[in-house]
Amino acid sequence: MTALIVDGRENVETCSAGTVHALARTVGCDLRVPLADGSECTYANFDLAASAPALECVYRQVEALLPTYASVHRGAGHASQVSTDAYEAARFDVARFVGARDDDVVVFTANTTDALSLLAGCVPGDTVVLDIEHHANLLAWSGTRVVEAADTVSETITRLVAELCSRPAALLAVTGASNVTGEVLPIARLAEIAHACGARIAVDAAQLAPHRGVDLVATGVDYVALSGHKLYAPFGAGALVGRRDWLDAGAPHRAGGGAVRNVTVQHTDWLPSPARHEAGTPNLFGACALAAACRALTEIGWGAVVAHERELTGRLVAGLSATGGVRLLRLFDDAADVLGIVTFTVDGLAPSDVAARLSTGYGIGVRDGRFCAHPLLERLGLPGGAVRASLGLCTGSDDIDRLVAAVAEIAAGS
Repeated sequence: MTALIVDGRENVETCSAGTVHALARTVGCDLRVPLADGSECTYANFDLAASAPALECVYRQVEALLPTYASVHRGAGHASQVSTDAYEAARFDVARFVGARDDDVVVFTANTTDALSLLAGCVPGDTVVLDIEHHANLLAWSGTRVVEAADTVSETITRLVAELCSRPAALLAVTGASNVTGEVLPIARLAEIAHACGARIAVDAAQLAPHRGVDLVATGVDYVALSGHKLYAPFGAGALVGRRDWLDAGAPHRAGGGAVRNVTVQHTDWLPSPARHEAGTPNLFGACALAAACRALTEIGWGAVVAHERELTGRLVAGLSATGGVRLLRLFDDAADVLGIVTFTVDGLAPSDVAARLSTGYGIGVRDGRFCAHPLLERLGLPGGAVRASLGLCTGSDDIDRLVAAVAEIAAGS
């Protein structure tokens, strides 16, 4: 048995892949919140799939940059040079984190939604998507062709092959892991299929990247989009990483200073990527925070991260499965891997009521609703939504037990 340091508290856990160390400490891990009875307790955050708290090492990185903050790319002074170097170093760290190819481009964006919208403006043709996608990936594209997912990953792949082979498509855009159920799609296999059909593949890794390693070279994925606010770096930055040619040929994501080589009243000479899509003063702190989180997760090691998460997810699934009146949601019968996301309903209770009672009665934060994935909830027969509990580095076994006990009391009508 080893002491697993996850959020500033020691939790005794078995962790075959090692120990998640102090880099996993998050800001606000000891937050005290009020309860309806007038008492207070330590907050248990199970809404990490929406936004994760900042790692302490990320916060320190931002704090260290403040004294030398200045204009990026456009200043001759020392502070500007330091800021520019930090910004470009962040680009390198993000590229390394996702296993980018040497000639791939890292474009800093506001978040995953922004990154996918940027790519959508550069795609020279139709885009194929699944009906289980987050709205960011379902709504971004022009010329969208939607494929209905099946009850198995295997049959879903067969349907994608049929669609991609039916007529040419430029891009297959898929989630790396469902933001509703946490089920992971086989992106290396999907990349192989897309390429065989003459298409490229883009992966919405907003949920995947905080939980599993992403490697563009190993998987053959052409583009990946991710968000800092889900990756323990909530400072307003995300990234699009991928092949240069479409990004250099596409319309600039925003028009403005920094994205141009020369401007006359008759003509604009746009720079190549990434500057082409990063007009205006860049978010230095967001980019550097994102890079710091990437470095921290790499140093912690994916073996330790995955072992920690699987232990706790299994504990949560077992606890909720044994609770009468609770239904757990799944999309596929054959998903090989599932992230730390457990979505459920409680018989006879609206999801909003369950979430409110968990908050006011137990100091537990979850998400309720349709999770920006309305077609998926319709498929599951839940147009009114569900309750989502999502965990990560800052979750401990005591948090899991507390949530299971609270749901059991609510389900029993206590």
